[in-house]
Amino acid sequence: MQVKRIVTNIHTDQIEKAKWFYHDLLGLNLLMDHGWIVTYGSDQEMNIQISFASQGGSDTPTPDLSIEVDDLDVAFERMREAGIQIEYGPVDEPWGVKRFFVRDPFGKLVNILAHQ
Repeated sequence: MQVKRIVTNIHTDQIEKAKWFYHDLLGLNLLMDHGWIVTYGSDQEMNIQISFASQGGSDTPTPDLSIEVDDLDVAFERMREAGIQIEYGPVDEPWGVKRFFVRDPFGKLVNILAHQ
């Protein structure tokens, strides 16, 4: 047996807010829409990862999600222009990533990062 995919599920009664943050700002594609559940992701090959942490690194809170992007400056500017409060960063971390934290429309702490 081999795990093929891990999907994070966020409970909400306001599913439409996911499109604005995850599609419009972060550029994820709509992969599935059944009305009661929508899934955004990438059409490219996905990596399977699940992390467990006692903190978020650099003494930050543990984020609910980590999203790696190819251009952190563009992601940061989109969040700033959209009026999203930056909770942390952007900062170059000693383990080789540059990142910042924001909260999505559902209050989840999202770590947006790029490897250096």
